[in-house]
Amino acid sequence: MLARLSIRDIVLIERLDIEFAAGLAVLTGETGAGKSILLDAFALALGGRGDAGLVRHGAEQGQVTAVFDVPKNHPAAKILAENGLDDTGEMILRRVQLTDGRTRAFINDQSISVQTLKAVGAALVEIHGQHDERALVDAATHRRLLDAFAGLEKDVAAVETLWDARRTANTALEEHRAGMERAAREADYLRHASAELKQLAPKDGEETSLAHRRTTMMQGEKIASDLREAQEAVGGNHSPVAALSAAVRRLERRGVNSPALVEPAVKAIDAAINALEEADQHLQAALAATDFDPAELERIEERLFALRAASRKYSTPVDGLAALAARYAADVVMIDAGASQLKKLEQAAIEADSRYAAAAKKLSLARQKSAEKLNKAVNAELAPLKLERAKFMTQVATDEAAPGPQGFDRVEFWVQTNPGTKPGPMMKVASGGELSRFLLALKVVLSDRGSAPTLVFDEIDTGVGGAVADAIGARLARLAGKVQVMAVTHAPQVAARADQHLLISKDALDKGKRVATRVNALAADHRREEIARMLAGAEITAEARAAADRLLKAATA
Repeated sequence: MLARLSIRDIVLIERLDIEFAAGLAVLTGETGAGKSILLDAFALALGGRGDAGLVRHGAEQGQVTAVFDVPKNHPAAKILAENGLDDTGEMILRRVQLTDGRTRAFINDQSISVQTLKAVGAALVEIHGQHDERALVDAATHRRLLDAFAGLEKDVAAVETLWDARRTANTALEEHRAGMERAAREADYLRHASAELKQLAPKDGEETSLAHRRTTMMQGEKIASDLREAQEAVGGNHSPVAALSAAVRRLERRGVNSPALVEPAVKAIDAAINALEEADQHLQAALAATDFDPAELERIEERLFALRAASRKYSTPVDGLAALAARYAADVVMIDAGASQLKKLEQAAIEADSRYAAAAKKLSLARQKSAEKLNKAVNAELAPLKLERAKFMTQVATDEAAPGPQGFDRVEFWVQTNPGTKPGPMMKVASGGELSRFLLALKVVLSDRGSAPTLVFDEIDTGVGGAVADAIGARLARLAGKVQVMAVTHAPQVAARADQHLLISKDALDKGKRVATRVNALAADHRREEIARMLAGAEITAEARAAADRLLKAATA
């Protein structure tokens, strides 16, 4: 519910802080006191259209902050989570209006888009008035409201799941069918290409490997003779290793008597022998790597030529030939086995369609029955609201040829204002005063089902008499037992039923040079005076005060 509303520098409001409680709060005051300004400011905080004209004259910017206490798992919390915003249980919606027309939006002091603010605001507050085109008059919300009234949310969720499964099955079918059609058009070419590439058997990275091997062999041919000559000198018949080894053995035998003379030379010769043997190993490895085989080189060049010819023929890089071969082979398999798979996918799609259709039909029947109950409940509320000759009706149009995630149905609230007149959509047929009363009756019936936690009614009692105003007040009070209700009213019968009475007034400042809107919470005595003023006008009489007392007592009886 709305806990606090703070307004700074909006039109005639310089600084305003209002605390709200649960139940019914009424806002009263003389015409022109600023009730509309207050609602415009509130709507701005909820994501309504900004306007540079809202900024108070002389101020650089205006600002409105609305603080809400929100229960866990409320739809508004889901919107915050989807946008990466923190949910602390208290939601602070803030809107800054600049004099150049730009606005800035915040939730819990985190900057967000106006669209996100509007989505959260719509989940928290519904504003209803004679000329308001949001909330219940939007036909797009009527199906959801009927489902909420009937408790069909789980059934709708099940239909949405079946719709997704149906869409997945039909997508798979269409993709397979398109693939088969494409493959069939190119069947001869695909078979030939697949056979040719299968015989070629290209491998990923093969071109690079072959080209490197060819380069190594061709370079090795040029230095192979030098490598062999060097290897012969180091480890062949002319190698000094044998002579050096014999010399070392002789020195070791002589070195027994004079080691100091022999050992340094022996160590040096051993190191030389080791170095020569290591060089011999390296030379043998180099010769093996550069082993030139003309037949192998020819095979490599023929393979590279075949791969590159296929690359040109199929307009594909050599490294892409393996993937192309796999795709062509799969297309050939699809041609050969696609008919069988097509039948399986067709059967899966038929079954998914059938499951969805069965659930959607069941949901349609439930909506039809629930629509009759909703009609009966709303029509029972109309007579006390001076709409006894009017009729409310819920139109459920079922079109199985136009399925959707929520089923086959299009739901719209219609009314007939008088017997013999043509019924039609509520927004088009009902006048401003009638519309507001239809909406009130509907909200009373829907109560806390499918409703925002805070409801605002803007002068829905305009142009009605005392009995009707009293009926409106009674229904607002009933509604306030389930959700928080705020009502801007000129009817004393409505004001008398309030749990919280706020008086909006306009005060002169700076010796009458300017004015500012004020809001005061009225205690019991002041409430009687305000209700008496609403009854009598400018001059409050004893009779008006007595009538106000009667209204207040009747409201608490």
